[in-house]
Amino acid sequence: MLSNIGAPGVILILVVALIVFGPEKLPEIGRAAGKSIKEFKRASQGLTGSIKEEITTLGAEHKEEKNN
Repeated sequence: MLSNIGAPGVILILVVALIVFGPEKLPEIGRAAGKSIKEFKRASQGLTGSIKEEITTLGAEHKEEKNN
């Protein structure tokens, strides 16, 4: 979705953000957005790890039942 924006789109978004929020608030907003993205990535990696662990456990249990 975001890969289709391109350079002109990014520039337009930055100009609009500058007009709406002003130059004083932009660094603060950027930091908050960065922290939010970082936390989202961390949560999604944790969820992915939990799912992989559950699949591995279920696979081992299934294999054990098949051998008995």
